[in-house]
Amino acid sequence: MPGPLTLGEIASRLGGRVAGDPQTLIRQVGTLERAGADEITFFANPRYKAQLAQTRAGAVIVGPQSEALTERPRLVAENPYALFARVSQLFNPVLSQAPGVHPSAVVAPGVRLGARVSIGPKCVVGEGVSIGDDSCLYPGVVVYPRCVIGARAIIHSGAVIGADGFGIAPEEGRWVKIPQIGRVVIGDDVEIGAHTTIDRGAIDDTVLEEGVKLDNHIQIGHNVRIGAHTAIAACTGIAGSANIGRHCMIYGDAQINGHITIADHVTVSACSQVQRSLLKPGTYTGAYPAMEHGKWARNTVVLRDLERLLDRVRKLEGKEKKNG
Repeated sequence: MPGPLTLGEIASRLGGRVAGDPQTLIRQVGTLERAGADEITFFANPRYKAQLAQTRAGAVIVGPQSEALTERPRLVAENPYALFARVSQLFNPVLSQAPGVHPSAVVAPGVRLGARVSIGPKCVVGEGVSIGDDSCLYPGVVVYPRCVIGARAIIHSGAVIGADGFGIAPEEGRWVKIPQIGRVVIGDDVEIGAHTTIDRGAIDDTVLEEGVKLDNHIQIGHNVRIGAHTAIAACTGIAGSANIGRHCMIYGDAQINGHITIADHVTVSACSQVQRSLLKPGTYTGAYPAMEHGKWARNTVVLRDLERLLDRVRKLEGKEKKNG
């Protein structure tokens, strides 16, 4: 771990404007509540104003609009959370596996591995796979044949890339399997969480563009396309052939129907069900908040009768117009 570094040295490396003593020594990052005199924290949400007033941190990263809220030494940045992330990286370099193929991994002949690729214990990499420079597969990752992984990818334990999509056709009371002949194509700087599964395309490819970030336990169906720098939180399910735009944020446990389009710069709230295309940037929510069971049951009855009630309102409105 590097350090200690002065606040001025941190600013010279990572940016931000120093306010207060630039010689303040920093050894580590910390939270507003628990940081000590040799640690730096950040403030980006007004809800934590009380914690900012009480913090014992040696320095704080703040935005310009919050600079006057504390007299502690501080780094002022337009995006304090992002600067905090970079400071944390500075003091806590990301640990990764050593480059090379672990003896217990199974890598098919002819797989193309870039420079400094790391393939961990018990990984399986199928025929025709290509993995770009500096990518890391943690223990137990499975990559099916012909899939493509870009440079600097991070794929966490238990992820499965390129399994068959759910392609079946009904015939006389039985199911006929549709061969899944596409690939999974993953761009540069993508991170895929533990036990996330990404199905190969049915005919065309399933595609994750550069910079996509996936959390743990996500299911990506066949022929889905996810635009660059979109981030998706845990337990989200995306059905086949959905097309998700760039710079989207999809919160945990969202469920997205197949064959729909989500525009760039869309945010989907946690637990939302997206059943139709979202064609304009913005935040969308389709979740039912938790409440007392009795109240939930009564509200559900009202929802069931909503169409009938709407018809009655329309009829009453029509009578009022006639009488008017």
